[in-house]
Formats: sequence, C-alpha cells, structure tokens
Amino acid sequence: MTEGFNTRAIHAGQTPDKTTGSIIPPLYQTTTFAQDGIGKLRNGYEYGRGTNPTRDALQEQLAALEGGSHAFSFASGLAAEDALIRAVLAPGDHIVMGNDVYGGTYRLITRVLSAWGITSSVVDFADNDAVAAAITDNNTKMLWLETPSNPMMKISDVAAASRLAKENDVLLVVDNTFASPYLQQPISLGADVVVHSTTKYIGGHSDASGGAVVVNDAGLAEKVGFVQFAVGAVSAPMEAWLTTRGLKTLGVRMDRHSSNAMAIAKWLQGQPSVERVYYPGLPEHPGHELAAQQMKAFGGMVSVTFKGGETDARSVAESTRVFTLAESLGGIESLMNYPSEMTHASVKGTELEVPTNLVRLSVGIEDIEDLLADLKQALATL
Repeated sequence: MTEGFNTRAIHAGQTPDKTTGSIIPPLYQTTTFAQDGIGKLRNGYEYGRGTNPTRDALQEQLAALEGGSHAFSFASGLAAEDALIRAVLAPGDHIVMGNDVYGGTYRLITRVLSAWGITSSVVDFADNDAVAAAITDNNTKMLWLETPSNPMMKISDVAAASRLAKENDVLLVVDNTFASPYLQQPISLGADVVVHSTTKYIGGHSDASGGAVVVNDAGLAEKVGFVQFAVGAVSAPMEAWLTTRGLKTLGVRMDRHSSNAMAIAKWLQGQPSVERVYYPGLPEHPGHELAAQQMKAFGGMVSVTFKGGETDARSVAESTRVFTLAESLGGIESLMNYPSEMTHASVKGTELEVPTNLVRLSVGIEDIEDLLADLKQALATL
C-alpha cells in the first residue's frame, strides 16, 4: 500500500539514528569522512561535495513526495536549474519556455547560458499550437513551464505539454515552486523533470535557501547527479536539515495557505480600487477548471492590479503592517511584493514584463481576520 503524502513527508529518508535511537536523524555538519583504508569508504561517504547523509535524507524525501525516482538538492533554485540545463543540453540546443516564467529563470537562460550557445524562445503555453510551432525540428531539446506562473498566476496544462514533448522527443520541465508537491505532482501528469526553489514552500520558514531537481529516469538522474558532484552547487548540511524539517509540515501549511489565499482573493474582488484579482481558485480565472483538475487546492499566491495604476500599487505595497514588504514567497509569514521593481525587474522591456499596477501577495498562515484587516487599512489609504 502506498503511504499518504503527509506520512511520506514525515518518514521518507528519516530513519531513527542507529546509534542513539534519535527520532530526528543527526545533522551531519562535516566536510569529510574517515576512511577504513585507502579506497574503503564507510557506507560510501567520502567528501561533502559528493555526498552527505543529511542531504541524502532530504533528496530521498523530495523524490518520495514528487513521485520521482531520484532527487538532487542544490544551494538555490537557480543553481538547480543551471545544473539541469548543463546536464542535458549542449551548445546549439534550444529551449522553449513559457512567456511568464520566473524572471531569474529567464535571466539565467537568456543572459548566462546564451553565452554558452543555448538558444531560447518564449511562448504562451496555454496555446498548444503556438508551443508546437516554436519547436524546431533539429535543435529544440526542452520545454520549460511554470504552473501557476509567477506572478501572473497562469495555469498550463501539464498533460497536454507532456504529449507534445513526447511527440517531438524533447524533455518537459515543470517549475512546481508555487504549487509544491502537496498540491500538484507534474511527474504523474507526464513531466520528465520537476524543479523547485525549496527556499519557498518546501522549506516554508524563510530560513534556508535551496533548490531541487526531481526526475523519474535513471539515465537522466545519472547526468544530473554528475553535474551536481562535478560543479558542486550543493545544499549545505544545515540548509538541507532545515529544509527537511520544513518539508515535514508542508501539507498542513499548504492547506492553511490555500484557505487564507482564497478568502483574501474573494475579498479583494469586492474592493472598488481593485482592477483584477489573479488567483486560480476564483471561478472567473481563465485557468480555474484546469487548475481544479491538476491541483489539490489553489495555493497561497495572489496577485492583484489596481485601477489607480502604479501609484496605488506602490502605496498598498508600502502601507501594510502584517504583510511585510520583501522579496521571496512561501514562508509561514505573509509577504507583499512589487514585482515590477523587485522580483521581476530583470525582465523589464521584454514580453515577460510585469504590469506596474500589480502587487503580489504571498499569503501566510496567520489568522485570516488579521490579514484581511491589514489589507483593509492599506487599501483605505488610496
């Protein structure tokens, strides 16, 4: 019998310590390991860049929750993405990515890896014909999408993208950061690779940076594992331990994030200063039905645009008291972000540019009454 999500989150990779019986496996804060003779490694451990028991435990946990065969933990989400791309692509290869991918992903591919010879194009993944047209016969090797997307909350059909990828013999990569494996499991929908910024919902406490690559193919795993070892952008033991700790409560946190976000999205819809609310849980959202099919709930991220333009958006972003103006997302605390000048400043002037009248809310797990009161007083300043 397959164990439930929360059971796997708590127990996968978490065997009690054999020496002491400690329920929580020790933090192996070490860079190297004693050998029992030249070439005689104790349980395969040699040097921290290659292997570490704390990181191994996290990787087992991540694979179990995403339904993959192998997972790899990195120092950041972008480090994970960079390792994946360099593991499977070569100069001259082409990536088709969504026209609403995270700004850091776009920057990595178009400004860093482009110098290495990787080419790319962006397309609306809601239009399968457009995606098919963007795939070239000779050098497209990867489709890259986010769902829900950051910060426009677009929903893409993972199963449809998977069919298109398989028809054209290319890899489908899904950034699952916003949904988390609790709400959505892209591998079960046909994705070849899942990537995460574990800094966000997986860690969940805004205290540990990290990234992950999860795959379900041994050959692909060997390639990613080699780059992880050879390049060395691995998660440190403390970050891996904190991420494992956070991941154990992912399910209960996501339930609360989702219910709070739904309440806030509905409330914002009724405010006269609001132009539009972007939240897939709302029936009016163009991706609502698809999100309901491929997600367990709709997550904790809400974006909103204001009729008063940039002035109103900036005013709200700088007027909250419980919501904190800050980069990042996915922690237990509520955050307010002005993407045009913060998380997505790097895509200004491109087709990924974010509206200047938009703010992004990472809705935390505080009492909903306090969050609504905070937004009410902030909007009252307009």
